[in-house]
Amino acid sequence: MDFKSIAEKIIYLKNADLELRDRLIKTGMLGAGYNEEMKKRHTKNAEILDKIIDHIGYPTAEKVGNKASEAAWLVIQHSISMPDFMRKCLKLLENSIPKTNAEKISMAYLADRIAVFEGRPQLYGTQFDWDENGQLSPNPYDDIHKVNERRTDLGLNLLEDQTIIIRNHAQKENRHPPADLEERNKEMEAWKKSAGWIS
Repeated sequence: MDFKSIAEKIIYLKNADLELRDRLIKTGMLGAGYNEEMKKRHTKNAEILDKIIDHIGYPTAEKVGNKASEAAWLVIQHSISMPDFMRKCLKLLENSIPKTNAEKISMAYLADRIAVFEGRPQLYGTQFDWDENGQLSPNPYDDIHKVNERRTDLGLNLLEDQTIIIRNHAQKENRHPPADLEERNKEMEAWKKSAGWIS
């Protein structure tokens, strides 16, 4: 099995995603709903990666190297229109032994993202969204002390510190809250239903 060419293909998928994201940021088209071009890129990447996973299993660092494993995680994390694929990848990642610390962190981010889309509290505080004050804040989580314990166990910073970092990053990218948060949240709930995250 040619893991080197598989790794290169996975890294290519990640780069195509990030190049499109950069272009959308520069043109001010990121953040106003789920951009159609971005959705197509995410779906295409996930379909290609799904075939790779069916062939080799979860692309762990042990199989494809750190860069390609991290690239695979980004593709999975962005495949938000494909709930079954994201859930499948989380199970595979949970069952991959041994896990590097980076893979444990990837698992935490993926578990949180799935929880948020399913309307459940996140466990690690990795997912953020705009709040009623026009700030990026963590999506609902179970308990701040438990969240920070879990984050510390993975070598992540405290949620309070991460919130500052996320807000500063959004400011650097010139991202703004939606003009009508209530309307945007309604659209988000409708999208979750149409994508199959909630019924």
